[in-house]
Amino acid sequence: MRTVGVEEELLLVDPRSGEPRALSTAVLAAATRESRGRAHAFTKELQGQQLEFATYPQTGMKELGAEIGRHRAEAARHAAEAGAAVVALATSPLPAGPALTEGRRYRWIREQFGLTALEQLTCGCHVHVSVESDEEGVGVLDRMRPWLSVLLALSTNSPFWQGNDSGYNSYRNRVWGRWPSAGPVEVFGSARRYHRQVSDLLDTGVLPDEGMVYFDARLSRTYPTVEVRAADVCLDASTTALLATLTRGLVDTAAREWSQGEPPARHGVGLLRAATWQAARSGLDGHLIHPVTMRPAPADRVVHALLAHIEKALDDNGDLAQARQGLAELLAGGNGARVQRQLLRRTGSLREVVAACVRRTQEGP
Repeated sequence: MRTVGVEEELLLVDPRSGEPRALSTAVLAAATRESRGRAHAFTKELQGQQLEFATYPQTGMKELGAEIGRHRAEAARHAAEAGAAVVALATSPLPAGPALTEGRRYRWIREQFGLTALEQLTCGCHVHVSVESDEEGVGVLDRMRPWLSVLLALSTNSPFWQGNDSGYNSYRNRVWGRWPSAGPVEVFGSARRYHRQVSDLLDTGVLPDEGMVYFDARLSRTYPTVEVRAADVCLDASTTALLATLTRGLVDTAAREWSQGEPPARHGVGLLRAATWQAARSGLDGHLIHPVTMRPAPADRVVHALLAHIEKALDDNGDLAQARQGLAELLAGGNGARVQRQLLRRTGSLREVVAACVRRTQEGP
């Protein structure tokens, strides 16, 4: 059974005002003190108002969900020690200014990318699924491409930007898409062609290193995994665990198709970009682009098509019942974008939206 690991990026906010606070250095210092010099799960990110953690590789999704919840609780404790709170929102509902993390690499990014870098206060969720080789990994990437927009739709959790409703369910995706290497990619066909593409990108001088190859899904440069990077950070830890379950099912399904010589769908990058835009725009609250037909269809129908596509893999992993239940609950109750808008309608205050989401990040729905 393939292992799965998750990286989540969280916002650090003022516990009273809900505004982002650039306190990642103090939060990491608190984590280091508690760990007494041992390694811990937390790292800094591009902006000082962000905190990232990574789980261990797991085969059981129940165990993975428990670890995500545990790290969120640890992050909340360390943040409180630094005078902040953590919240699993993919963009800040309240206005925020830039606070880029110090360091030579981050300074280079600021000088190279200007306002694009300054405005990148966005939080994503990255799912790592183990693969046997780069060849298998590229075979998986080629066959997963049409389905990544559905993962984005399930996770959308960033409707607000600088104090306003963006009109999107994932405005993070729109801001993130400003990076030159972000988004869907073409069919590679082999590991050699994949690595050649990465090498050619670096040779342009536009990117500082392989860490900024921001494909929606890529071969990890650190682990023997496929790294799926399409999703917003999810408001609820249970949604993150569901996302990881579905992602493993997609990897298993794509790897089986690759091993059996089934060719990948040849949808062009332009069509995939349109599907990504639609997923960011409507999330689960409208139509999506169906990954097979590349035509609009109701979101629930597309989500059930994803479930049918990976059903055998989910069943083989013992995840099918859990995935069915999780998807049914998500479609009925809504993801983070829907919850945030419901909170605003009820309270009339973006500050109250943030406060409610802080509590939900730590305690669950």
